[in-house]
Amino acid sequence: MRAGGLIFAVAGLLVMSLTACGGESGGTGANSVAGLPVTHFESGLRTDAPKPGLDVENVSDDEADRLATATIADVEEYWSGRLPDDFGIKFEPVKSLLSYESNGENRSNGCGNTKRNVNAFYCGQDDSIAWDRGVLLPTMIRQFGPLSVVTVLAHEFGHAVQYRLQDKAGINRSTPTIVKEQQADCFAGSYYRWVAEGKSEYFRVSTAEGLNAALSSLFLVRDSAGTAATDDQAHGTAFDRIFAFQLGFEHGPQDCAKIDMASLQPRLTERPFDQADRNEGTLPINDTTVDYLKQSLDAAFSGANAPKPRIVKGGGTCGSGPATPPASYCPADNTVNIDLPALAELGKPVDQDAEWQGATTGGHGDFAAFSEIASRYALAIQKGVGASLDNANAGLRTACLVGAWAAATNKLADTALRLSAGDLDEAISDLLRPDSLVAADVNGKRVDAGFTRVEAMRTGYLQGSSPCSKNYG
Repeated sequence: MRAGGLIFAVAGLLVMSLTACGGESGGTGANSVAGLPVTHFESGLRTDAPKPGLDVENVSDDEADRLATATIADVEEYWSGRLPDDFGIKFEPVKSLLSYESNGENRSNGCGNTKRNVNAFYCGQDDSIAWDRGVLLPTMIRQFGPLSVVTVLAHEFGHAVQYRLQDKAGINRSTPTIVKEQQADCFAGSYYRWVAEGKSEYFRVSTAEGLNAALSSLFLVRDSAGTAATDDQAHGTAFDRIFAFQLGFEHGPQDCAKIDMASLQPRLTERPFDQADRNEGTLPINDTTVDYLKQSLDAAFSGANAPKPRIVKGGGTCGSGPATPPASYCPADNTVNIDLPALAELGKPVDQDAEWQGATTGGHGDFAAFSEIASRYALAIQKGVGASLDNANAGLRTACLVGAWAAATNKLADTALRLSAGDLDEAISDLLRPDSLVAADVNGKRVDAGFTRVEAMRTGYLQGSSPCSKNYG
């Protein structure tokens, strides 16, 4: 986030409203993932998967190539049905496949040489897909398991689908890169739905840990904070990429093909740092910035007409009642008790280079820390309007309200904190952590499905606070 003067003036104060919920037993948000049941099992290549009958140049028998080859065979099976059914187009497989080692012998295809090209890509010049089994795929497997390979190559095959759809997807030489990338992420999400429904011969994916791994893979390959959406190489923030993936998972490939710049503009979060953002989105987590946060939260939630909690620094636990360090909401005295040193550690800047090596400084960014505190503050507001705090829907409602507050920060006229480029990715990073508080109830219990946690925050960010009680009653 950034602190500064009153950069934006608005006509009237933007406030959030939350109404008391009439009972939470009927809510289904916590119990499903886009209409599918929440499932837990080992995700990856099926033990009884058939041997792909594909011709892959330079293929090996290592894990990366086995996963990559199975993915291509599987997505071809998926699209062989969807292209005729959804678009009236006969499916044609890609013309060639190439496995290579970016740190080994050079290979080439229609898009050039592979030496030191740590990448996976679709090449329209010769209608081919290539992947680096030397560095890229093994790195992703170590980080997020076998589904990371599936995610990457399902995305690349999405570009092959665009090549086949052409004007049916609005694709031409002038189409911005970000549109192509969003469509490809969306197409990958639609394929994942098919797998999650049990229709794949090759892969199994649970809607809890399995989809969490897929979303984490997208997070890893996000653009750096401050990248402009107009950049020729822009692939999107993690927030943007996961939005597109979820759109495909929830609505299918026809909606993916409708993505264009006009539909992207209202929701796209990828942008350069503002000129006033001297720290490029990084603030320390200290007494001063926590005071700024309190001012922002008080202003944003003033429309709820609920007692405002105090934020106290007492180790992050309650004297009596729930304890969810590094931040706890204490209903007995209506306080948010925080462990400031632990939150300062959580709020250290993200090191994207270290992420690729599986090692980080432990930091998820300032907005991750602020979101943890904001989530406990949002519980106080919910208590003030009579909503229950101790079930899964309370956690999703909380994530939704954190998203609504995030959107409000740049519209509040009398507070110092402003949302910065990259902040929403820091929130995504926190939401995908197994011990995140952003989508947790007052006791720290969170919904298992990261997909649903992210969806809840996204709903609040894009639609405001009204759906938070409606969707997660």
